Amino acid sequence: MTLLAILALTLLFGFLGWLLAIGQRHFQLPKDPLTEDINALLPQIQCGQCGFPGCRPYAEAIAHGMADINQCPPGGAETITLLAEFLGREVKPQDPLYGLQKPPMVAVIDEPRCIGCALCLSACPVDAILGAAKFMHTVIASECTGCELCLPSCPVDCIDLVSPPGAAPLDPFVHQ
Repeated sequence: MTLLAILALTLLFGFLGWLLAIGQRHFQLPKDPLTEDINALLPQIQCGQCGFPGCRPYAEAIAHGMADINQCPPGGAETITLLAEFLGREVKPQDPLYGLQKPPMVAVIDEPRCIGCALCLSACPVDAILGAAKFMHTVIASECTGCELCLPSCPVDCIDLVSPPGAAPLDPFVHQ
């Protein structure tokens, strides 16, 4: 009887999954090309410093006139220039309300101090932290964007931001 119930549920969920796949293929929402183009110009850090939960929502806001082009600290002057050129707007300085551009950074976990609480795993918007509850965690440096969102989640303060190997520092004499 139990085997029959498991088989029935497997078939039911398989059928529902098939229906969802068909529905996704035939009923896709149209993508806004302006939003897609703006999103391609953003740095894809997903840090939320712009006031939006990630780069795509920020791109949508710019496309619909609900956000300005100078709200992305990680992108800095380069991203502002790219957005201004693409949208035919005037280049403006970085809005300090959202922060200022910093040199590229990568999170590093001091593994002996890590207690394996797993709070940093859910805080990382790009899944650059590898680990499991009650086990030591580590950061995949090539995936880390340096967004700093993992820092406040760590109760033992074992996460630090460091310059990635071979990173060139920002020019301190370039004003944004």
